[in-house]
Amino acid sequence: MFPCPACQGDVELGERGLAGLFRNLTLERVVERYRQSVSVGGAILCQLCKPPPLEATKGCTECRATFCNECFKLFHPWGTQKAQHEPTLPTLSFRPKGLMCPDHKEEVTHYCKTCQRLVCQLCRVRRTHSGHKITPVLSAYQALKDKLTKSLTYILGNQDTVQTQICELEETVRHTEVSGQQAREEVSQLVRGLGAVLEEKRASLLRAIEECQQERLARLSAQIQEHRSLLDGSGLVGYAQEVLKETDHPCFVQAAKQLHHRIARATEALQTFRPAVSSSFRHCQLDVGREMKLLTELNFLRVPEAPVIDTQRTFAYDQIFLCWRLPPHSPPAWHYTIEFRRTDVPAQPGPTRWQRREEVRGTSALLENPDTGSVYVLRVRGCNKAGFGEYSEDVHLHTPPAPVLHFFLDGRWGTSRERLAISKDQRAVRSVPGLPLLLAAERLLTGCHLSVDVVLGDVAVTQGRSYWACAVDPASYLVKVGVGLESKLQESFQGAPDVISPRYDPDSGHDSGAEDATVEASPPFAFLTIGMGKILLGSGASSNPGLTGRDGPAASCTVPLPPRLGICLDYERGRVSFLDAVSFRGLLECPLDCSGPVCPAFCFIGGGAVQLQEPVGTKPERKVTIGGFAKLD
Repeated sequence: MFPCPACQGDVELGERGLAGLFRNLTLERVVERYRQSVSVGGAILCQLCKPPPLEATKGCTECRATFCNECFKLFHPWGTQKAQHEPTLPTLSFRPKGLMCPDHKEEVTHYCKTCQRLVCQLCRVRRTHSGHKITPVLSAYQALKDKLTKSLTYILGNQDTVQTQICELEETVRHTEVSGQQAREEVSQLVRGLGAVLEEKRASLLRAIEECQQERLARLSAQIQEHRSLLDGSGLVGYAQEVLKETDHPCFVQAAKQLHHRIARATEALQTFRPAVSSSFRHCQLDVGREMKLLTELNFLRVPEAPVIDTQRTFAYDQIFLCWRLPPHSPPAWHYTIEFRRTDVPAQPGPTRWQRREEVRGTSALLENPDTGSVYVLRVRGCNKAGFGEYSEDVHLHTPPAPVLHFFLDGRWGTSRERLAISKDQRAVRSVPGLPLLLAAERLLTGCHLSVDVVLGDVAVTQGRSYWACAVDPASYLVKVGVGLESKLQESFQGAPDVISPRYDPDSGHDSGAEDATVEASPPFAFLTIGMGKILLGSGASSNPGLTGRDGPAASCTVPLPPRLGICLDYERGRVSFLDAVSFRGLLECPLDCSGPVCPAFCFIGGGAVQLQEPVGTKPERKVTIGGFAKLD
């Protein structure tokens, strides 16, 4: 291995070592010119003369030595092979006339672009360079010379920029020195602060131990004095001995009554003797394992790692809800910076322009007022006292194709409202078939009429474009999601339609008898049929091009039910589109009679459930107004 002089990386020389490398003749010439410039006036001496050597007048590349006239004749005798050596000017460095291949000792004539290596004629025909792009040395010379000349011309033409950058680097060096000194002072001050806290804590703990020790010593001293009074002739015992000498009976009784209690207590203390306090201070032991670990792990604060955007919780509806988290072992972030931009606008010359919001607290945010029908790319980075961390990976979000319509469910229509369970917030509904439907199922062969459970939205559309989304329970038996004229919906579903009739199908009106009319008219309803986790795409309306044949719409087919369905109503055009609300892929597009107010509608046959997508604006998260973002180059 050999260290590369440019990048200091290890270079594997192979078995031949340095002998397998090309000589850098260009560098040798530069060194020789430098030596000659620094040794102007200095003579080159003959290398074969006996001391003292004479000044050299010739050089021999073959012999790699310098000679005076006499020595040259002596070492190149007439009539020998050495006599054919061509003399040169005396020099200190001898080079071959051309660059030789280290493998075949032949002059290199070509350049292998694949290996980026000079090769000779033998190398060119060997299998080592089979299939490689090889050009003559002259072509490689001209191409590299042009590139080098162009780059050098650019550098020489921007000397002012170079000098400016040098000044900036020197200023950075000065700031680095000042910042390093400030960092050392801050660390010293913090460590001194820790030492002061530890010293204060040490004094407090020692003071507590001293107080406990004094209290115990006082109690032990009192116990010692009490026991010393029990010694013969002193204290309590001496007083009792004197009392026993009293012969006056009344006086004895008066003195001995109180003395007896004191003697009894002393006797009991003597029989059950134990020190008043313990001599151990085990309760004053300190457990500093956690603190020692914290001090051992004390290190400089690192910037937060790149956040991870939660793609399961991040989505775009009426607003953009962005949610993220830090990796498990990342340093904490004090606040975050959110950057985003639209990707579906023409690129402007210059650097990419991002809109930015700084100092966002928490790990989620709302981006208000996004443009409809657009694609946004978003990224997040954290910040703490150490600085800003890396950006998260970019996440792309599609916004709805039209403004979001906010509405609630209204279950006042339909004949089987008792089977509908609408949530308290009026954003979810569940149809429970119950016993009546089971009894009706037994009479299907003899004919029966099954009512359709219908829920309408409490808002009607009379102009513009509107969009809303909902989620259908995959276990639903039969659910129809769509829109219709409010008057026609109320009129049609107030009665009891016959779902067994082959002419009944509220799905876009194409199977409801409209085909019998002589004049084609837009149907008053447009529904998408969902059942058992599938979507039925009929042939009577235009659908996604990927689901149609070359000659027109494909026959009826089913596609998997996406997590959310989107409905886009264009009132002026009289068209309604059904989309995958996650990828915004078109599923079905139908005509619609928009001669009056149009409202959302949901039909249930059998058990089923629908959940309206909750507007993002109802979430109690931090709101970020897009219009107020500053632009960042």
